[in-house]
Amino acid sequence: MLKIDLVEKYKGSTYKVELSTGEVYFWNVEIILDCHIKTGTEISQEDLDEAILANEYRKARERALYLLDYRDHSYVELFKKLEKNYSEETCYKVMGRMVELGVINDNRYAERLAEKLTNVKKYGYYRAKQEMYLKGLDKELIENCLAEYADDTLSRLSELVEKKYARKIVGRDSLNKVKNALVRNGYSYSDINKVLDEYKAALIEQDEY
Repeated sequence: MLKIDLVEKYKGSTYKVELSTGEVYFWNVEIILDCHIKTGTEISQEDLDEAILANEYRKARERALYLLDYRDHSYVELFKKLEKNYSEETCYKVMGRMVELGVINDNRYAERLAEKLTNVKKYGYYRAKQEMYLKGLDKELIENCLAEYADDTLSRLSELVEKKYARKIVGRDSLNKVKNALVRNGYSYSDINKVLDEYKAALIEQDEY
């Protein structure tokens, strides 16, 4: 058994716990009360390990909720962020709780992200797919969500060209630069050429191509 030499308030809801072995821990009051931690009492190694894990779980849970309050995350994305500071066991436990609460839902997250990337950022299929993959989403889920926007690709691309690139098309070199920019935005060459055909024709008429 290990003796608890000191339990005193540290700051806020955090308490300092000092053992006779010299080990010092900083635990939330929730852990102090749940684990019956008191000055002068004894604690087994097993109970000490449970208290350490409980405190880590609480910290990881609060961190997860903080990150989710800032913005939505996929399961994998949030897990990777937590894993930087907490054990794998704790991360799985926290993520399980987040799923139970409904604050982590990859289907909902993927639908919202697909809508943002296509309709707000005006990314093409390939760029949107890459961005969603980097968030840790499943390939099939990504493709299903993006399929909803396939029919509007040309109109979305035309709108993007009109708003951002049309005034830059003044010659062959500038047209090629615009094409390259649109490829980086995730559009296919065939769709780009369809939308830019009228600009190319206008340049030919002006002997600029």
